Amino acid sequence: MATPASQATDAPTSAAPAIADPAPLGLAGFAMTTFVLSLVNANILAANLGAVVLPLALFYGGLAQLLAGMWEFKNKNTFGAVAFTSYGAFWLAYDAYVKFVAGGLPAATAYQATGVFLLAWTIFTLYMLLASLGTNRAVFLVFLVLVVTFVLLTIGAFAQSATITKIGGYLGIITALAAWYTSAAVVTNATWKRTVLPVGPFNR
Repeated sequence: MATPASQATDAPTSAAPAIADPAPLGLAGFAMTTFVLSLVNANILAANLGAVVLPLALFYGGLAQLLAGMWEFKNKNTFGAVAFTSYGAFWLAYDAYVKFVAGGLPAATAYQATGVFLLAWTIFTLYMLLASLGTNRAVFLVFLVLVVTFVLLTIGAFAQSATITKIGGYLGIITALAAWYTSAAVVTNATWKRTVLPVGPFNR
């Protein structure tokens, strides 16, 4: 007769159900929101139309990316969890800053608050760039261009330079395109179950 211990040992173990890769969602939300805001920063879209980015910042860049980060925790992907959760929070914070804070700041020194906001995210993105070396070339490229974008936008804010901010806007568009490509590659390769769009894994 089997003992309770042996019954427990022989019983089949149920594996945790797998979930879909949340990375393409997080990257797409980041890409679209960054693209629209960067059009404004680059003066391709008029500044008085800049509020168009706020719904995207709240729902797609913010909420959807935040959810992607939570699913990455489920996937035990530390990099994805930190990246998507943090940049989802960035877009939610941006939405709140524009709606509830920026208008109430002293006009003469409001640029300093914006500069500090951007500087803090530049620092975060710098060490995420280092961490991205453990992912693949496509993700590394996204973070590399994003770092340069944040640096330019930070300098532009502190220096109150429309020209530097405009250059940062164009770099933001490149960042968005790189993130869109990476999202497209991951979702396409997963759907086709083969490499259709390469992401260039690092050799380790």
